Amino acid sequence: MNILALDTSGATASAAVAKDGFLTGEICLRHGKTHSQKVIPMIEALLDMLDMNKQDIHLLAVANGPGSFTGLRIGVVTIKAMAYALNVPVVEVSSLMSLAFTISEQSGVVCPIMDARNRQVYTGIYKINSDSIEVLYPDAGVSVEALAENLKKLDSDVHFVGDAVPIYRDFFANQGFRAYFAPDELFTPRAAAVARLAWLLYGQGQVSDAFKAAPNYLRKSQAERLREKT
Repeated sequence: MNILALDTSGATASAAVAKDGFLTGEICLRHGKTHSQKVIPMIEALLDMLDMNKQDIHLLAVANGPGSFTGLRIGVVTIKAMAYALNVPVVEVSSLMSLAFTISEQSGVVCPIMDARNRQVYTGIYKINSDSIEVLYPDAGVSVEALAENLKKLDSDVHFVGDAVPIYRDFFANQGFRAYFAPDELFTPRAAAVARLAWLLYGQGQVSDAFKAAPNYLRKSQAERLREKT
């Protein structure tokens, strides 16, 4: 089964093709807010380099959030359009889960943290073993203080990954648990992780389609929150 996956949830736009969950090719770009201009050319270039066409794709996958509101819409809409045109199923993958999967640590837990501003992060807590991933704390938007309290209860090594690492590294390093930090320039959102997780989730029957797939923002945008206040 050939899987085409997208991750446009953050600063990095990434497209990947995998066969039965194993990576065949991937393109990643971290070059300004240009996802809307680059995603389709990335897909076309990747398929061309792999001597494939769109009709060779059997399953589509997308990182559906949380993350950049605009980035998520670009990725999800692109996959929905392709799924409708090609009549193939879609697997929606948590952006946080796929970010955690880039580490695949065998000991301790992995805690992806994406900056949500105002000392808030999008986060989850995962236990990863080979090709399995266990959700210990579901995806949520929380304060860094609340996250630290949850991590203290685990009494475990904690491997942090994500764009909020440079912002809150010092804070988490002084919370009394064993904290390790993945460098942001190496461990960024990757469509390869989305593709691998999509293969595992597909095997569990967690499948959507062009009509049901939707971004999972976790919370309302700042503009919506301000409008409600007024």
